[in-house]
Amino acid sequence: MGQEGEPMPNATIQFKDTFPQNLEIVPTVFILNECMAQETSGLAHKIAARILQMNETHDVANVREVQIDCDWTRRTEQHFFAFMDSLRSELKAKGIGLSSTIRLHQLSQKAPPADRGVLMVYNTGDFTDINCQKPILDAEVVGPYLKYLAGYPLPLSAAYPLFSWQILFRGGQFVGIMHSEDEYPVLPTDSIVTRDVTLEEILKVHAMLARQREDVHNEVILYELNDKNLTKFNHNDYEKIFDH
Repeated sequence: MGQEGEPMPNATIQFKDTFPQNLEIVPTVFILNECMAQETSGLAHKIAARILQMNETHDVANVREVQIDCDWTRRTEQHFFAFMDSLRSELKAKGIGLSSTIRLHQLSQKAPPADRGVLMVYNTGDFTDINCQKPILDAEVVGPYLKYLAGYPLPLSAAYPLFSWQILFRGGQFVGIMHSEDEYPVLPTDSIVTRDVTLEEILKVHAMLARQREDVHNEVILYELNDKNLTKFNHNDYEKIFDH
């Protein structure tokens, strides 16, 4: 936050190399829900200008879409939708579309002013609870939300998880997610638990979504694609996930 309460970026992507010109890049901006609890006038223009400037500076071509990731709620809906409406107009003038992440609980709410949505089919449980065995993806948790899927007014793509977590607990209480071995001091009595997602769980949820809305798999997104996660499953397994 700025000195006068103005939302300010606290991180920006670092470019270590140039992008291949044959790839389509979708710049994505994560916005804390707290930022949407206040007036957002002017924020859309600043974000659009920053993205366009970064594209030009780093020679990022073929940008046809910008994505906003925000876990807005009914309390912040009015400000968030006003922001999205302004940003959509800013980008449309440049020939760029706007998409929004859609969390499962947001399926029951009014759709934001965007050209399309990306349904985030993950983070379905409480990772701070040592007894929660499937915090990344749990078909039983996903199921009740899907009654809103067929009638959701935005075109949707489905995003499934590939990531895993190493979570540190002390005395049964959550300490943090360990992104590296030395991120937290580990005591002999601490517990480090691994939370992962199985192919079976992904395919089970995949089938549940397809029964409600087949076009949700016209585009399938896997999060996140890095060297480790790309080898989590074999080629045939990935074909099953990408299958309509």
